[in-house]
Amino acid sequence: MATVDKKEYVVRTKDLVKEFTMGGQTLRALKGIQLDIYRGEYISIMGPSGSGKSTLFNMVGGLDKPTDGTVFINDVDMAQLDAQELAYLRCRTIGYIFQSFNLIPVMTALENVTLPMVFAGVSQDECTERGMDLLKMVGLGERYHHKPTELSGGQQQRVACARALANNPSIILADEPTGNLDLKTGKEIIDLLKKLNKENNVTIISATHDLKMLDISDRIVWIRDGFVERIEEREDVQLQVGVMENEEH
Repeated sequence: MATVDKKEYVVRTKDLVKEFTMGGQTLRALKGIQLDIYRGEYISIMGPSGSGKSTLFNMVGGLDKPTDGTVFINDVDMAQLDAQELAYLRCRTIGYIFQSFNLIPVMTALENVTLPMVFAGVSQDECTERGMDLLKMVGLGERYHHKPTELSGGQQQRVACARALANNPSIILADEPTGNLDLKTGKEIIDLLKKLNKENNVTIISATHDLKMLDISDRIVWIRDGFVERIEEREDVQLQVGVMENEEH
């Protein structure tokens, strides 16, 4: 289990509201979310489609702005940052992993991993050395010169995991990281994320439908209708994950 410092918050949201206007009507996707996440935690945000979990994920990651309320990252109020400051924070503090991998097709695995370092102004030699170390960490050291089309889905997601760690972020946001993977490969990615969480003490926040995530989470945040329905510690969750997987598939 990751070392969690209960005294130190890495993410805090206060009275978080997000509204969308569609066809002249206002849809309230988040309805005053309050959530504190500790440094080194593995958090799974779960809930049905349309519950608001992806919207919350986007608010925390600085990918979208709240209509009302506040998101603090390392005690920095993200609403007070200008575009350049926000880009700097996102580049150096947050790593992103997406369901669709979001790798650049014309770039090799190594080039994809080092791209965030290039944006951060890291030297070419350091980019290459660190990029290779990260690919070795995720088990792809020998595939550094392969492009995404030459890699399996699981390998592409491993490259995405390495890329997320490029600038030593304190937070990794994983949006349905196993959504496009088969069960076995999905389990491998989950195990890899837990390893990164434990060994690097990086906080992982995952928006997911995948019940296998429950076993490795420190806490599970259940979202429904734009509210936090409940927050559970892992040991308090009583689910027969294997049975439910069989029912799902």
